[in-house]
Amino acid sequence: MRSVFNETPAAMQTAPATTSPTAHIAHHPSRQRAATVMRSDTKAWRVQVWVSFATAVALCGTGLAWLPGQDLDRAFMVMGYLFTLSAAFAVSKYVRDNEARRVDTPMWGLVVWGGFALAMGLTGWGLWRMEINPTYKAFLAVSWLFLISSVFTLAKTLRDAHELALHNARHDRDAADGAST
Repeated sequence: MRSVFNETPAAMQTAPATTSPTAHIAHHPSRQRAATVMRSDTKAWRVQVWVSFATAVALCGTGLAWLPGQDLDRAFMVMGYLFTLSAAFAVSKYVRDNEARRVDTPMWGLVVWGGFALAMGLTGWGLWRMEINPTYKAFLAVSWLFLISSVFTLAKTLRDAHELALHNARHDRDAADGAST
């Protein structure tokens, strides 16, 4: 697992079993297959992802806290930001879960993508219709889009770490099974 721009799911690469740390498994007759090698994200990348997300949240929070105008506008925008935030996590999970093969129903896909489109559309509409300075609108829009972008990156980084942990657990279990036979 590496950066956001992996070519294959979870940055999985196959390598000959003889160059893998699980080479002893390849000699077992029931396990004649290439071992999967997974790379972990670097600590610098994980820090960058979390710092970007925290910065986006801070910028959005600052913009909403100092939002001129009515309290109703502020409440609408807070709900819109939270709606798009949760919808972006849902879309990330849906896309990743259905990457290799479809595991969710088409109706759930409609709900996830529809919710994301609705969240983006309503929040954008609310931002556009507010009667505030255009510079302030631009700040709110850019910080909101930064938040959504950083959510997708954070979701992928967290999912990659989870998949690596599962892979390592399977590897450890296979190694223990191989040692006991």
